[in-house]
Amino acid sequence: MPEASGGPARPAAAVVDLSAIRHNVAYLDGLTPPGCRFMAVVKAGAYGHGDLEVARAALDAGAQCLGVALVEEAERLRSAGFDCPVYLLFEPPPTAAGRALSAGVTCSVYTGEFARALSDAARSAGVEAGVHVKVDTGMRRVGIYPDSVTGFFEMLAGLPALRIDGIYTHFAVATEPEDPFTDLQMDLFEAAAARAAEVLGRDLEMHAANSAGVMAFPRSHYDMVRVGIAMLGMPPAPGFTGAENLRPALSVRGEVAFVKRVAPGEGVSYGLTFAPGAPTYIASIPLGYADGLSRIQNGKAEVLIGGRRRPVVGVICMDMCMVDLGDEPVPPGTPFTLIGRQEGAEITADEVARKLGTINYEVTCMLSPRLPRIYIDGEGRET
Repeated sequence: MPEASGGPARPAAAVVDLSAIRHNVAYLDGLTPPGCRFMAVVKAGAYGHGDLEVARAALDAGAQCLGVALVEEAERLRSAGFDCPVYLLFEPPPTAAGRALSAGVTCSVYTGEFARALSDAARSAGVEAGVHVKVDTGMRRVGIYPDSVTGFFEMLAGLPALRIDGIYTHFAVATEPEDPFTDLQMDLFEAAAARAAEVLGRDLEMHAANSAGVMAFPRSHYDMVRVGIAMLGMPPAPGFTGAENLRPALSVRGEVAFVKRVAPGEGVSYGLTFAPGAPTYIASIPLGYADGLSRIQNGKAEVLIGGRRRPVVGVICMDMCMVDLGDEPVPPGTPFTLIGRQEGAEITADEVARKLGTINYEVTCMLSPRLPRIYIDGEGRET
């Protein structure tokens, strides 16, 4: 994995194909009706892929705005020169209202305390603060209950310097299209939006669809959709219909660091928990739990070397892990793939997630910042 002079010296990286991001955005946007806006959700470093780079690719492909979870994430986008609308999907503490205002974000609002703090900050600055109100239709995470809509909007309407622009909700089980609960959530949300419009005397921008909603519930598209995992080419859930049209953007790969011959019965790695029954070659690769290769995968992980699956053996170390090559040694510098394709074979983030007992979202979010990100634009061209 050659690097330009002065670049990372470590022969391992997470490689992100920005052409795949653009493909996925274009495909998903094409599922929505004309005039429906597309929010690219780039919180948590775009789920480990890199927020700035993914945001640029998504906007290039037709997204109109970005979504984040933290004020700090919004500030990072602004510092990098992004001037598009940015939506803050969770309230920060009331003490951070001024920072949210300075970042120029559209804030989520669902408590009186934050709404009043934001109003005070905006009035002091001589500006208006745009807000979207979160309604809890069943997720039970954050948001006002539907039966509180009238009183809450009356309260907001009485606060100076707030501009109430939208109303939204979040689905709890959209990854299970056969579950009727999502339709119930939409019923509750549409009724709540109607009550808010009665209070204000005008309609608000409505949004509810996450990746699964975009792909499985056309009714949920409303005025805007919020897309994260599918934009990155990963299915909202294993086997999700339509996922075959997505292109995974991320792969984790590198080069074998060291190869040694190990005799039968000789233990490998901490605790000597693995010992081959026959002479074998062990390859050390420069990825460990500090990079996001969890020790939960001890005895479960595999890598691709030469287009073949090879087991990771012994205990995964902080900086390295060991791979059993059998009686087929390879020289140091041989490419390996932990996630992605190699010579027709593939290991997906979903497969890794199954072995960890989790979801693909967490697999990519676990990738450490110390693991270099390399951005390519199709066919291996670095950007």
